Amino acid sequence: MNQISSVSPATSSLYRKIGAEALLAPIPSGLGFPSDIAQSSYYPGNLRISRQEIAAVSSVLETASVYPENTRIKKGMSGNIVSYDVLQASVMVDTHEPQRLQTTLESEGTIRIIRGDHSDELRRICECLEEARKYAENPLQEQFLSQYIESFTTGDIEAYRNSQRTWVKDVQPSVETVLGFVEPYRDPFGIRAEFEGLVGIVNRGETEVLTTLVENSTKFIRRLPWAIDATENNGKGLFEKELFENPDFTSLHTLAYCSSIIFPGINLPNYNDIRQDVGFKNVMITNSMNVGIPKEGAGATCVHASEAAQFLHHKSKAFHLWVVFHELFGHGTGKLLAEDRPGSFNFDIQNPPINPLTEKPVDSWYRPGQTWTGLFGDIATSVDECRAECVGAYLMSDMELLALFGFSETTEIRGKDLEYNMYVQLGVAGLRALENYILEDQKWGQAHSRAHFAMFKSLLAAKDQFLTISHDKTSHTLTVFVDRAKIPTHGKPALAHLLLKLHIYRCTADVRGCREFYEDLTKPDGIFLEWRRIMLAAQPAKEVFVQANTFVTDDGEVVLKEYEPTVDGMIQSWAERMV
Repeated sequence: MNQISSVSPATSSLYRKIGAEALLAPIPSGLGFPSDIAQSSYYPGNLRISRQEIAAVSSVLETASVYPENTRIKKGMSGNIVSYDVLQASVMVDTHEPQRLQTTLESEGTIRIIRGDHSDELRRICECLEEARKYAENPLQEQFLSQYIESFTTGDIEAYRNSQRTWVKDVQPSVETVLGFVEPYRDPFGIRAEFEGLVGIVNRGETEVLTTLVENSTKFIRRLPWAIDATENNGKGLFEKELFENPDFTSLHTLAYCSSIIFPGINLPNYNDIRQDVGFKNVMITNSMNVGIPKEGAGATCVHASEAAQFLHHKSKAFHLWVVFHELFGHGTGKLLAEDRPGSFNFDIQNPPINPLTEKPVDSWYRPGQTWTGLFGDIATSVDECRAECVGAYLMSDMELLALFGFSETTEIRGKDLEYNMYVQLGVAGLRALENYILEDQKWGQAHSRAHFAMFKSLLAAKDQFLTISHDKTSHTLTVFVDRAKIPTHGKPALAHLLLKLHIYRCTADVRGCREFYEDLTKPDGIFLEWRRIMLAAQPAKEVFVQANTFVTDDGEVVLKEYEPTVDGMIQSWAERMV
């Protein structure tokens, strides 16, 4: 290595800086808590930080009312004292002594909050937002763009929360935007977010259908497992919000969606207090869903050849409705029982709701300052996605609901066809989920995959061979079989049982019960590890979305530039984005 590096002064200098030990060290195989086999840019630096240290620092930040979404934690040493630098993303760079907080660790240690992480990138983003404000469609848009700039400049997440309160009120705009530190899926601790950006044009015709669904939403909320037979709260039960504010629900054709994960639908903001007090928005990313439609003869992984053509014919319709129900009824329902401030509850503490899992009054709830993600930590996002996915799949058995979208017993694709397709998709998704299980670290690499595996195991446990997997040892293939006649007697009840558990755990802040149940349910072992090996061997190439860019010419004309769907095209699109 020394001889190779000596080809030039530059390489020699770089080699001396990096060192042979670092160059020859094992390369981490995945994302996760820093270890010999995993790494995370949320926790940079040469000193490895433990999960317990991350929890302790995050707890101190929560006590000091410092939100974690736009932070990273870097562990260091100052003499013999451990230090934790909380790197806060902002344009502004601290030039004075950083704010210091005391850790709650047994050992001595200090926490410093240091602003200016990603300063150059955020400065360029704010410059673009200043230009965007000139083209705002209304005062609300101008206001939340200004609040974006304030938050990205100062690092203040409360300013970003204010932008979300404003953004929710901007109903059915011509152009929809999502921007900021939004989703925490890639943080192994589950609370720090990645920056993402979305700009899309609303499709009015597709949005009208979604608006009709929203207007009829209360009827279908009453049919969810925690509301069945309920007489309180207008038939929705005590684990549902008193007032379901009809949210904005739009169908978007995105110009660009820059994120590590391109979701087919989103439900924002992620702050439950804002969702309950102000409202939320649902957005369907319709053109990204269309991109994912498989070509004829492909996309029927783990489906028997005799059913492949019909499966593909029904798949996109069923998947679209699954996402619609997931966003509106999954992420849009549920009431978190909470003590908002000492002695003030959002439920009757003298006559608390009966927990349907224990048949006793609830004995846990969110205390002042506690949040869903903060309390449930690394399982929060997956549990929430599993609950929403269960709601979407469960409602695929509601023929009245499917009829709103034009699927009945007399149409070419019947409602029952979509219901059956949904359960086959769940079987396939459960097997595909195993591809994202990191065996070496015994961790899930993707929250949705973990959720799909939880549903898969629940359906396999429905007994009487409702869902079965056939393993052809000659061709090394797995095939999903669903007994269509048993969907109402086995499939739907299995989903209802899982859904009710997750919903009540979430509503009552029962993190202990939820963690024990969910971690056991989502642990692949035995035959599942064999199936994982088979799925990995046949794993198709990952989809890569190539994003367009917009440019403003010298004469003020807006030009959309698209790129070739290749690796070179993807790199070029990012290079020309200049962020």
